[in-house]
Amino acid sequence: MPKVGIVMGSISDLEVVKGAKKVLEGFGVEVEMRVLSAHRTPVEAARYAQDAEKNGIEVLIAAAGKAAHLPGVLAAYTTLPVIGLPIKSSTLDGLDSLLSIVQMPSGVPVATVAINGSENAALLAVQMLALRYKHLADKLREHKQRMAQQVLEQDKKLQEEVIS
Repeated sequence: MPKVGIVMGSISDLEVVKGAKKVLEGFGVEVEMRVLSAHRTPVEAARYAQDAEKNGIEVLIAAAGKAAHLPGVLAAYTTLPVIGLPIKSSTLDGLDSLLSIVQMPSGVPVATVAINGSENAALLAVQMLALRYKHLADKLREHKQRMAQQVLEQDKKLQEEVIS
C-alpha cells in the first residue's frame, strides 16, 4: 500500500491538514502524521526525513506557517518528493509561509500548493504515486470525471433555471 507522510510544524496546523488526510485515505493511501518543528525539533525533523524512505513513505507533505522552513528542511534530508503546504498565519495571512516555501534554493526543490491547500497537496501526492501504482491512476481519472460531471450538472441546472 502506498504511504504518505504528513508532517506539520505545530499541532495548530491539524485542522488544515485533516483535509489532506481525508483525500489520501479516500484514495486508499496510508497516512502517517507527525508534529515536528524545523526550529524546535530540528534533529528529529532531519531524522524523520532521512528515515522516511526506509519506513515505507513515498511522498512527504510538510505543512508549516510563518517562517515555514519545515518543507525545505525535510527536502534537504531526503530524495523523496516533498510537497509544501503553506498554512495561513495571523501575521500575513499565510503569504509569509507561501513565500518561504516556494522560494527554495536551486537543488532543493519543494512542490508548493496554495495557502491552506491541503486537498491539492493530497491530490498532488496521489498523482506522484500514480506513476507507480496503476490503480491510483485509474482512481484519479474517475475523480476527474466525477468533478467534470458535477460541473456539467450544475450548468444544466443553471440553464434550466434561466430558461424557465
